[in-house]
Amino acid sequence: MGRIVAPYGLKGWVRIDPYSADPGSLSTYPSWWVGRNGDWREMKVAQSALQHGSSLVARLEGCSERNAALALKGSDVAVERESLPQNENDEFYWADLVGLKVVNLKGEELGVLAGLFENGAHAVMRVVDGEAERLLPFVDQVVQQVELAEGRIRVEWELDW
Repeated sequence: MGRIVAPYGLKGWVRIDPYSADPGSLSTYPSWWVGRNGDWREMKVAQSALQHGSSLVARLEGCSERNAALALKGSDVAVERESLPQNENDEFYWADLVGLKVVNLKGEELGVLAGLFENGAHAVMRVVDGEAERLLPFVDQVVQQVELAEGRIRVEWELDW
């Protein structure tokens, strides 16, 4: 859902860059899972507020001074899957897409979706095939169909592009 990028102030607050299109959505959850490298712990949110429209600041219980906040820098922020809202049609959580095969309309496999990221204009898929890597825009003109049950994403993209 986001990443803690820095301490904020002197009283244990942290600044989070949310991965969501709605930065404030993370503040609606009463507790977060905070961690890195597979080491996660649940932390209750004592207070949170939007800052500058795109990032969130929060104070977590048990984090009451700057050094404690600094220790959380670089940690990922997550919530339990069951607490996430249900997707509408043609909406997907990125985590559900990672690992799917990416196939063009000719049936040629381009690789496996290794991750997604935002570039400011739209989401970008990082498709890996062995040592090769392709960056494809995750936009309607390229992504023709997401077939979760079949484990594939159909795209309008050629092997030599």
